[in-house]
Amino acid sequence: MFQPEVFLRPIAHRGLHGAPGGGAVENTMAAFLAARDKGYGIECDVRPGFNGLPLVFHDENLDRLVVGHGPVASLTTDDLNRLAFKNAPGERIPTFAALLQMVSGTVPLLIEIKSEWNPPDRAFLAQIAQHANAYTGPIALMSFDPDVMVALKELAPDIPRGIVSGNYLMPTESEPWWQGILSPERAERLTHLLESGPATPSFFAYDVQSLPTPVTRYVRAVERKPIFTWTVRNNADRAKAAQFADAPIFEGFLA
Repeated sequence: MFQPEVFLRPIAHRGLHGAPGGGAVENTMAAFLAARDKGYGIECDVRPGFNGLPLVFHDENLDRLVVGHGPVASLTTDDLNRLAFKNAPGERIPTFAALLQMVSGTVPLLIEIKSEWNPPDRAFLAQIAQHANAYTGPIALMSFDPDVMVALKELAPDIPRGIVSGNYLMPTESEPWWQGILSPERAERLTHLLESGPATPSFFAYDVQSLPTPVTRYVRAVERKPIFTWTVRNNADRAKAAQFADAPIFEGFLA
């Protein structure tokens, strides 16, 4: 069950990283410890390694953050012990299980499950569900991909589910990120949360730059479902989050 009194607090985006987190790197144990110690909720990204092992990492590939190359999906447990972060040589990519063990219910967890918009990887999602079902602290699962959350509705029915979204149709100087991945029709449906129903989400997380929208107003006022907003980085974002959402997912400052 989603507990608003527990979850609706400032949530540290990928942990408390950068200067506010003592120089910690995103999605590392140091960033999560920094957030936990200040009482913030923790948002993080989970994607599959080899054989669907759930790993806490944002990017599809290693190159931006880690001293290594190639897809995260190929990483074995031996690789995890070997590969260091570029700006944090003592840190390694955490497993989802290790994150849960470290937090141990002290602060709420918002777990974003990464999707490349392919059919859901049931073996990967089953491992996430197994860990989440066994966890005794406050935890919620969310994804941009409603199909992922429909699968988790079956695999982890008692764990709160959320849909992450924003304005997919916002004008850009280049082609939109979803070009060649999603159809324009589906991008519009996702913008307006029109594929969310089958997942029966308990909450939504919507891009702060896109707020307010008619659908987010409706969700809060009529459906009485909370809205998290990402990623809150400055005073203008904070003001918008306070007016149009229920809790910020923030980075770059101490909330």
